Amino acid sequence: MCKRLCNFLELHHTLYDFQFGFRKHHSTVFALIEVLDNIYEHLNKREYIIGIYLDLQKAFDTVKCCIVENKPSLSFSVVDLV
Repeated sequence: MCKRLCNFLELHHTLYDFQFGFRKHHSTVFALIEVLDNIYEHLNKREYIIGIYLDLQKAFDTVKCCIVENKPSLSFSVVDLV
């Protein structure tokens, strides 16, 4: 099912071009290269650069269970994406 869904998303160009990490030929190394390329491009133009990096790995460990249980549900199907 996962393979079919990924193929569908690729076929219909649903994913953002710079979505890295789980896509074939789009490793997280390419994401880093893209960021560095962008930084060097702006440095060459003598522009200012600012980077804000957030580590959200443990963000949901501190959320109370009752908040998560009462959140509004969001559902859609693959058909809605077309």
